[in-house]
Amino acid sequence: MKKLLAFLLAAVMLLGLVSCGSASKSNFTGSSLAVCLASEPDTIDPALNSAVDGATLLCHFFSGLAKWSQNAKGDLEIVPDCAVSLPEGVVNADGTVTYTYTLKDGLKWSDGQPLTAGDFAFAWNRAASASTGADYGYMFEVVDGYNEEADNTLNVKATDDKTLVVTLANTVAYWNELLAFPTYFPVRADVVANESWATEAATYVCNGPYTISAWDHNSLITATKNENYHDAASITMPEIKFYLSDDANNMLTNFKNGDWQLIDDVPTNEIASLKSQYKNEFVVAGQIGTYYVCWNVNEDILPASCTLTGAEAEAARAEIREAVGLLYDRNYICEAIAQGGQVPASSFVAMGMTNPDGTQFYKTAGGNKDFDGYYDVSTKAVESNYAKAVEVLKKYYTFDEATQKFTDFPSLTYLYNTSEGHKAIGEYLQSAMAAVGINVQLENQEWATFLNTRKDGNFSIARNGWVADYNDPICFLDMWTTSSGNNDVQYGKGAHKDLAMYNLDLTSLGYSINVKGGTWAETYDVLISTIKSCTDNTVRYQLMHIAEDMLMSTGCIVPLYFYTDLYMIDSNVKGFYSNPLGYKYFMYTHK
Repeated sequence: MKKLLAFLLAAVMLLGLVSCGSASKSNFTGSSLAVCLASEPDTIDPALNSAVDGATLLCHFFSGLAKWSQNAKGDLEIVPDCAVSLPEGVVNADGTVTYTYTLKDGLKWSDGQPLTAGDFAFAWNRAASASTGADYGYMFEVVDGYNEEADNTLNVKATDDKTLVVTLANTVAYWNELLAFPTYFPVRADVVANESWATEAATYVCNGPYTISAWDHNSLITATKNENYHDAASITMPEIKFYLSDDANNMLTNFKNGDWQLIDDVPTNEIASLKSQYKNEFVVAGQIGTYYVCWNVNEDILPASCTLTGAEAEAARAEIREAVGLLYDRNYICEAIAQGGQVPASSFVAMGMTNPDGTQFYKTAGGNKDFDGYYDVSTKAVESNYAKAVEVLKKYYTFDEATQKFTDFPSLTYLYNTSEGHKAIGEYLQSAMAAVGINVQLENQEWATFLNTRKDGNFSIARNGWVADYNDPICFLDMWTTSSGNNDVQYGKGAHKDLAMYNLDLTSLGYSINVKGGTWAETYDVLISTIKSCTDNTVRYQLMHIAEDMLMSTGCIVPLYFYTDLYMIDSNVKGFYSNPLGYKYFMYTHK
């Protein structure tokens, strides 16, 4: 728990609520709350969701064994939800760890049917199964019996309707936080047998504080208090209207009119004035996440005249991607475009994640003596970074000294989802690359379409972002395994699948693992598996730094800034809270 509190404190201390004064109208009555998080969710099936806005919705519709809660002091903590308590695990002779959970009395689904321990066992096996193909299926790797190529293999047993016995492969420091994560929420077998169950109000059966009473697609999801929720008496907000929009100007208009009480995005060109005019309602909160650019590892960016092949060609592409990443002025992006207190990012694992000794993980990444992480993101380094990038690119492309531009860099398309902020950053990146002769076209897609286009690898370079799922750096690292549904870069897939160019030597840390010229599956996947089975915390963190080194050496992940959570909330709304994972909680709000 001490580590959890340190994690939260580090996030919240990034920036707090901007206080004093208010300039809004308010139509908030206290009986119905109107908010806008994003556009139509890609999915609100607990097993399939991988977006922050979807997770916020799921936390209102479902109840897991545990949940995030705010105590009387305002501190966030993991507490029991459907479970009576969160017991300590029992370490077995073979190193596995067994947890026995007792469910609370009288648990019901929203349709009145009883909720049982068997529903949890079914839901977890479903989410972990190969046939489901969930983006977060790998989150169950810590459970004994997990097999990414099979179905229903988890060592999770419902010994009776109220008792769930779970055996982990080994000790997992963040286990309770996983229990509060949406992928671990229960679903019922007969409900999900209908493949479209999570797309309409009439078929959406859940067990959380709210049910969906109406769903006007691409417009509004109406959530109504679930009287069958086990703690319904504590829910103070009878109705929540989740408006669906990705138009920041529309969001702001509705907020100013008093029609919407919370909006999760604002136009970037309005930020400066909003900070001044809405001092008590414009919020910049801590968030553990990284906004970054990702390259498709299979995109061929070498000039047509290049004769390099195989591992040599990929090493060249990695060097090129790293060089292009040096062209970006991260301070300019944070200060002139994002304007929300974001911090220039020098690593992928976000600020707020700490080493066992309490030091920031990113500050000890990269092994550089002169700066933290993998990039020197200081303002003094902008010119030298640019010069270094040009010199590297000269090794592979034709450079016109008269124009100071390269003439044969293949054209790129930068993919981003609808948002004034994402568009503005895309336009800046486009101009930064155009300055050296790299032609980049911008392509905008609606949120749900964008997620699937990126996931399928149908892009060359794309806007991306990752917010922590729980308090451990591994949640930034295990998403890049070959089989992960969150592996948008396509590591170990397509043309990159059989490319044997990676090395992994862990002999100095006591392992008999020394791979030279291995594929991604033979090296990175093995490394992540080793991390998850390691019970020596000091060694485990050393292994995680090695994993990030390997990721960053590909040049496919180009961090731009560490997130803050920027939103606006009506000052008349009381009882609201959020966590550094980006989830927002409305169930205890009131006037």
